[in-house]
Amino acid sequence: MSTFTAHLHNIVAPDDQPPSANTTPSSTHPHPHHHNPHAVPNPADTSALFRLIQDQMGTLASTAPTESNRAFLASLVEALELDVARPPRQIEGVAQEFLDGLDRVPRGRLRADDACPICAERYLDDPYCLVVELPCHQSHRFDLECVGPWLRGKGTCPLCRKEVGKRREVIVVEKEDGEEEEDDMDGLYA
Repeated sequence: MSTFTAHLHNIVAPDDQPPSANTTPSSTHPHPHHHNPHAVPNPADTSALFRLIQDQMGTLASTAPTESNRAFLASLVEALELDVARPPRQIEGVAQEFLDGLDRVPRGRLRADDACPICAERYLDDPYCLVVELPCHQSHRFDLECVGPWLRGKGTCPLCRKEVGKRREVIVVEKEDGEEEEDDMDGLYA
């Protein structure tokens, strides 16, 4: 994951972090395209980023313990192929702050046979497991180290492909009498 993270930091501008009083723009943003807020990552760099994720999933698939795990990993490899072949103009993944804020699943809520859908390792076999639950569904749990690169690159749940890092969209609709009414697009308050 460290290679992925280093590559991601090289092609994506920092998340709106203002420079401190003791730094110059060049020391805060070492890459030339970070000076222009409208700049997009180089397609070759973006393709390489998705290739790193794809290679990680492919390696796991080659040693998958079950056919269902192998098929799941193969579907992730296939989903990344378009991003490798025709890289998007920008990385749609989640911010590091989103990953840091994901709900952690306490060891006491894990069953002995619960395993990460990506690496297929049982969570409780690791005395220091860090299991996260994605907001799309309470059963969509992963080792943070396994799901992190996927989320940073794609921004979707690997299981259901629902976008997980987008903010809930609220549309303000003006009623006929001039008052405003909020429309809850996700139906969270219905």
